[in-house]
Amino acid sequence: MRIPQGIADAAGGVRRLRFLVVGLGLAMLSAGCASESSSSAPSPSVTEGVVRVASFDFSENLILAEIYAQALRQAGIPVELLPNLGTREVIQPALEQGQIDFVVDYLGSALEAADAGNPAAHSSLGHARMELQRVMAGEGVTVLAAAAAQDQNGFAVTRRTARGLSSPTISALSPTASSMVLGAPPECAERPYCLQGLESLYGLNFARIDVIDTRAATATALQTGEIDVGLLETTDARLAEGRFVLLKDDKGLQPRENVIPLVRRPVIDEYGQTLTDAVAAVTSRLKTAVLVELNRRVEVDGRSPAEVASEWLGS
Repeated sequence: MRIPQGIADAAGGVRRLRFLVVGLGLAMLSAGCASESSSSAPSPSVTEGVVRVASFDFSENLILAEIYAQALRQAGIPVELLPNLGTREVIQPALEQGQIDFVVDYLGSALEAADAGNPAAHSSLGHARMELQRVMAGEGVTVLAAAAAQDQNGFAVTRRTARGLSSPTISALSPTASSMVLGAPPECAERPYCLQGLESLYGLNFARIDVIDTRAATATALQTGEIDVGLLETTDARLAEGRFVLLKDDKGLQPRENVIPLVRRPVIDEYGQTLTDAVAAVTSRLKTAVLVELNRRVEVDGRSPAEVASEWLGS
């Protein structure tokens, strides 16, 4: 994921003006609820019959929110989509307070945000999900089944560089890392699942770290040889083009980041199996390679998340 949301800094803070964003985001939600009621407290969606599906503020999550929202509508469930609502610091409290009803999250980041330091984020899928459900149950949130698809931090090289490694793994960088340049976002240096982990777990000490703000720029820098290793998420759209090799995290630095729907319990009670069956039908089809392709259609081809979601559901 985008330097896992939920890691450090109150569960993650990637690209965040934390307190300002939280305040503004929740104030907007509350204002929206208050406009339909004299009370300042948000109205639960089940009283309105509408399931509020929110997305984080990056394109992959909006694609996923569109897919689930459209699937729920096809099942006859009324849905309001709240796209790009904000970062985890906005989304998580909104879900816990009942201001939104449905979020497509990422397992390890969600667990770290809800229960910082819980080692289950690196354990089996079943154990990690069980731990997240245990923590979220007290907030009135149900953790549905996770998808096979994972969006983790990944480290990529060109095909030419990969041919010079003993294996397509991060460990294989060890003999040459001291002469290589790593390209990564500015927060990488302070993240345990980025530079800190590469140094402490893998023993990699790069010759230089180039700060690169976007994944598109990272891909360009890899292609032109300005950097030797670049941070690209495991679902990055550019991986579909075949120019890069994503190195295997052979020592398990990254937490488990399976796509996982989180739903308010009253919504489950209201719509029951109709909702859970619709969600399960989507979740069962989501693989990491599918996310790479969906991201490519939006980020490279320039198509809208709604169009891509509709096409994929109909395929």
